[in-house]
Amino acid sequence: MQKIKVNDTVVVLAGKDKDKQGKVKTINFKTNRALVEGVNVLKKATKPSQQNPQGGIVDLEKAIHISNIALVDSKTGKATRVKIKEVSGKKVRVAAKSGNEIK
Repeated sequence: MQKIKVNDTVVVLAGKDKDKQGKVKTINFKTNRALVEGVNVLKKATKPSQQNPQGGIVDLEKAIHISNIALVDSKTGKATRVKIKEVSGKKVRVAAKSGNEIK
């Protein structure tokens, strides 16, 4: 079972965007990287094309390593680790700080 899933709210623990929060858009488990909304935004110069006839500078969101993000606890609003417990035969994600079940 995954500890971080798509649409989870996460906080960045390290790097230039430290302490920023955002939702996870995609996760690549082969490279252990996640694309987080509004985090690790880079500027890229693009040539004119049919889709973008003007060309110019475009903002791109790049993936960040999973070890540099942590789930935001809904109760405290701070970063928390995730535990996986078995409740009535089903595996459930639980916040380590508060003990709340993560949906």
